[in-house]
Amino acid sequence: MELNIVNMFPEALNLYGDRGNIITLQKRCEWRGIKANIVEYSFNSNQEILKTADIILLGGASDREQAIMYSQLLNLKDLLKSLIEDGVCLLAICGGYQLLGEAYIDANKRVIKGLGILDFYTRSEGKRLIGNIVIETTLDIFPKTVVGYENHGGRTYHGFKPFGNVLKGSGNNGRDGFEGLIYKNVIATYLHGPLLPKNPHIADYILKRALERKYALSKLEFQKLDDELEYMAHNRVKELYM
Repeated sequence: MELNIVNMFPEALNLYGDRGNIITLQKRCEWRGIKANIVEYSFNSNQEILKTADIILLGGASDREQAIMYSQLLNLKDLLKSLIEDGVCLLAICGGYQLLGEAYIDANKRVIKGLGILDFYTRSEGKRLIGNIVIETTLDIFPKTVVGYENHGGRTYHGFKPFGNVLKGSGNNGRDGFEGLIYKNVIATYLHGPLLPKNPHIADYILKRALERKYALSKLEFQKLDDELEYMAHNRVKELYM
């Protein structure tokens, strides 16, 4: 078995160590004897690279870098949308999450267009939402808790299934108790940290979904790994902040 994992614009979309997500997926494949073909999609890359993707990672960025990335990603809008609808796995973090929506409305009421791939918007509202966060995921996996770090000025509002319910922290907007969203095989979230090293069950969920789609498997049984260190980190966050 093998997977094609595409890391989008890693030179810009790598806030708070989001590159760690690609390393986690790569190593968990390697430890199971699954070939992981890691491709970095950059400014001069051919769009054909994306067409072979099984997993796409869209990391976080500052507002300035997000604006730069918009012009690049706009050229890929139709392709990204078709891949999402076809069930390709996509992990979008913070700025990458916001870019999937219709718009970001800044503090001066200026509307900054998003890619409009998914129907939601983000609005700047007062102080930033910063700190460690613990959620209970809506995904059918165990454990149910997911830990991470959030730092965002925007509040996101949508009608999609959330990635999880907030146990500690702010989440999408600090009001409705939800964090992130799930759409088909898309996980969009504000959780940096990076997300996957401290949440190996989320990494395995993404890998399973990608393999099941690629090889038309109804249910894949994964070889269990020794995740003692990963869950020590996971549980330490829970102990400190819940």
